[in-house]
Amino acid sequence: MKKTVEWTIKIGLLAAAIAIVAFVAPVRIFLKQIIMVFAMMDIGAIKGYILSYGLWAPAISFMLMVLKALALPIPSFMITFANAGLFGWWKGALLSWTSSMAGAALCFYLARFYGRELVEKLVSKLLLESVDEFFKRYGRYAVLVCRLLPFVSFTAVSYASGLTSMGFWSFFLATGIGQLPATLVYSYVGDMLFGTVKTFVSAILILMALFVLFLWLKRYFREKKTGGVQG
Repeated sequence: MKKTVEWTIKIGLLAAAIAIVAFVAPVRIFLKQIIMVFAMMDIGAIKGYILSYGLWAPAISFMLMVLKALALPIPSFMITFANAGLFGWWKGALLSWTSSMAGAALCFYLARFYGRELVEKLVSKLLLESVDEFFKRYGRYAVLVCRLLPFVSFTAVSYASGLTSMGFWSFFLATGIGQLPATLVYSYVGDMLFGTVKTFVSAILILMALFVLFLWLKRYFREKKTGGVQG
């Protein structure tokens, strides 16, 4: 009886979410607008769109990052760039970091609540399997390593973590620490995008240096797991 009630709730909530996206016109229009604006790959256009909401601009930015974390096909780094340009370096970084953390937490609990079948539909089976390999390779360090590597899907890692036996706070802490460096660098770059050439080049060099650090950490953890590095 308990399982029946649980599944009824799960199916009911999922059906309600699908119905809202499919049949509520303002929601459909809002999502289409977002995708169209981000498809332009123009930071100025994204900033203008967020700013068009006036006092609600920070809330809209927060929502965009959460939607991106769930499955919306928009690049998160462009939201981070826009946040820095609109709200300043540290305020933009704080907004980007907290909103991505909220999105990660939501993904984690959705995966834990609905299970693998739904997650595979949201992020694709192939992508989820590639993240599974990371988890097998790096064990308890997997989430931290994945967050430090810019080419690993943030969304897939969040969902995949919810399918494991990992505790939420371990996942949340690793996400927070791992996500912070990239957020700070992207925010710095975003704040300087319309500044002088010198500051922009400096920001790009910092970003490249961070990427090299990511690769070094990847190699370090791989060698440590295989016994090549003494802990």
